[in-house]
Amino acid sequence: MTKTRLLEGWNLLGLLSLVLLAISGLCLASQAYDVESVRMVIRITARTSLVLFALAFAAQAMMTLWPSALTRWQRRNRRQIGLAFAVSHTIHAAAILAFARMDPQGFHEHAMTGTLVSGGVAYAFIAAMAATSFDRTAAWIGPNAWRTLHWLGGYYLWMSFIVTNGKRIGQSPLYALPVVLMLVILFLRIAARRQARPVSTPV
Repeated sequence: MTKTRLLEGWNLLGLLSLVLLAISGLCLASQAYDVESVRMVIRITARTSLVLFALAFAAQAMMTLWPSALTRWQRRNRRQIGLAFAVSHTIHAAAILAFARMDPQGFHEHAMTGTLVSGGVAYAFIAAMAATSFDRTAAWIGPNAWRTLHWLGGYYLWMSFIVTNGKRIGQSPLYALPVVLMLVILFLRIAARRQARPVSTPV
């Protein structure tokens, strides 16, 4: 299999999933599957989810504004990158559940009811969007419902990344970087929509 084929389509999804599982496994093995190793997986998958979501959410805008081989690849594989994001966040959820089971007191100190509710809604969107990222299921719900689901879900997740990281800026200024990234992506999407909109000429 050539390198090009490995980085395309479902092969790309398989490769990204294996990398995510390998990284998580190494984290768990590094400290013999204790609470700290599980929390390490939570932190790492939060970052991989952010990167993968950003790549998928910005794909169309990037190709519209800067058409190139790289941005065309990004747009062509947006579905698989989005599904890799779902894999990353599934591992993230599994690590959170493991943390809650291994250290209930520590979990409740970090989790608030509002966060659990908003996180549950986010995972419902992720599951629905992942389930409809295949041709057959997308056709089953119809193009209008598909567009509505993925538009609402995409922007809900976009806002979730802003809120989740924004409220931690007081702990470390580095948490401002994901917030800035999400705002830049919003700007790119708006700019791309304006560029793609046909200009009306006076009669």
